[in-house]
Amino acid sequence: MAPVPLAIRKLTAHVNSLCACRLCPDMHPPVVSGGPVLSRVILVGQAPGDKEPKLGRPFAWTAGRTLFKWFFDAAGLTEEQFRATVYMAAVCRCFPGKKPGGGDRVPSPQEIENCAAWLECEIKILKPALVIPVGKLAISRFLPVGKLDQIIGRKFRVRGFDAIPLPHPSGASPWHRMEPGKTLLRQALGLIVAHPAFREIMERSAVPASPPSGLRPA
Repeated sequence: MAPVPLAIRKLTAHVNSLCACRLCPDMHPPVVSGGPVLSRVILVGQAPGDKEPKLGRPFAWTAGRTLFKWFFDAAGLTEEQFRATVYMAAVCRCFPGKKPGGGDRVPSPQEIENCAAWLECEIKILKPALVIPVGKLAISRFLPVGKLDQIIGRKFRVRGFDAIPLPHPSGASPWHRMEPGKTLLRQALGLIVAHPAFREIMERSAVPASPPSGLRPA
């Protein structure tokens, strides 16, 4: 049997420690993890919703269906291929709970900082070439966040890797369904698909190099 590479051993140990974390008393465990996927591409979400802990994976509900449809339409990657080849992280890894008036609670600054060490460790282990932060909370971990139309559709060099932000695929947000959001989302996905690290993923998944015809520029 071939020896297990050091990076995957480190990543597996990291994920095991992450899943045992109970540092934030107001968070609702269990930790949601996509598993120890060795990849040069990291997708960073915001925080799990109430369905993800039950289903045991990030982006497991309606926002996830939208997210994976974006990548299938842009790159031909199925959800299963994406999960198998992209490391899926988040700003916070436990469900924050509901607000008294309804809707998911926004993690506190302390909860965000508590969880930041996990993401930093993942960056050190994986040494990504591309990070895809999804939603303002995730984007803010890497870039100053103003209006989405000033950052979506662009590539940024951050701490030795490229960051290409995406809007959050929540059904509650109309931004990505209206202009200029629709066009900027398409530009961002085009930048991601053209990135060498993402093209490596497509090659590993045996996805044709050209995107589906429906997403080629008019």
